Amino acid sequence: MQLLAWETVRKEVLNDKLWRKLVSGEKVMVAQLSLSKGCVVPLHDHESEQISCIMQGALKFELEGLEIVVRAGEVLVIPSHARHSALALEDTLAFDIFSPIRRDWLEGTDSYLRK
Repeated sequence: MQLLAWETVRKEVLNDKLWRKLVSGEKVMVAQLSLSKGCVVPLHDHESEQISCIMQGALKFELEGLEIVVRAGEVLVIPSHARHSALALEDTLAFDIFSPIRRDWLEGTDSYLRK
């Protein structure tokens, strides 16, 4: 069992427009993400199912050829292995939930985000 406060979780700055905080169990991971307006998450895919919950701001996703704008209070479910990217239309705070957990994020081998 873990009980954590987000303010105590280590902030990882990935680039000048993106930081994240991670909490992981054995089978599920949640990330708190802050994306500044104009931040681009390049096209990628992963084994994990992803649920993106937008708390503040808005992200424009490209998901399998479709453009989808997700705003504060909305949730997007991204299937396993679906190619997707995102653009922050505003300063955005989001929570992403992944299952299975993203080993590349834990190991720091997610170079597509560190540009």
